[in-house]
Amino acid sequence: MTPGNGTSRFSGVGSGNAPKECLRIAFDYFRANASRVSVTPKAGDKNYHVHVVELHNSGSAEALTLAAVIALSSALTQKHVQSQIVVLGSMSLGGNIIPVENLAESLRVALDSGAKRVLIPSSSVADFQTVPGELLAKFQSAFYADPIDAVFKAFGVE
Repeated sequence: MTPGNGTSRFSGVGSGNAPKECLRIAFDYFRANASRVSVTPKAGDKNYHVHVVELHNSGSAEALTLAAVIALSSALTQKHVQSQIVVLGSMSLGGNIIPVENLAESLRVALDSGAKRVLIPSSSVADFQTVPGELLAKFQSAFYADPIDAVFKAFGVE
């Protein structure tokens, strides 16, 4: 993030169009809603560079959208995302939260990756019956209802 005019640049996303489109959606949502995260500084006062690294090569491009909104919000506010946290779910163009497709498997991958905290979309609550209790017990879990709620909870702000 540098002083500038509110532009974005994304790297590490490969040559496919799906990841780039998801990051563009994230940036557009961020710009439209940044005032809900921070009054000052303004989102348009900075330029942003997001570099994407996929460690397990198991995520979908759509999973980038919510993560990018959180990363951009972190850069704007200079607040750190909590350590050892995984944010499950994704979001649509309008900011609607998309539930986790396979909650139990996603939690297993999070645990294997060293996560201690997990943010879960409220829309995925019905899927809890598919998750073994001993797996759920390994996490500090919190639920979020919309992307801005996920941003604040990722920062550790309730």
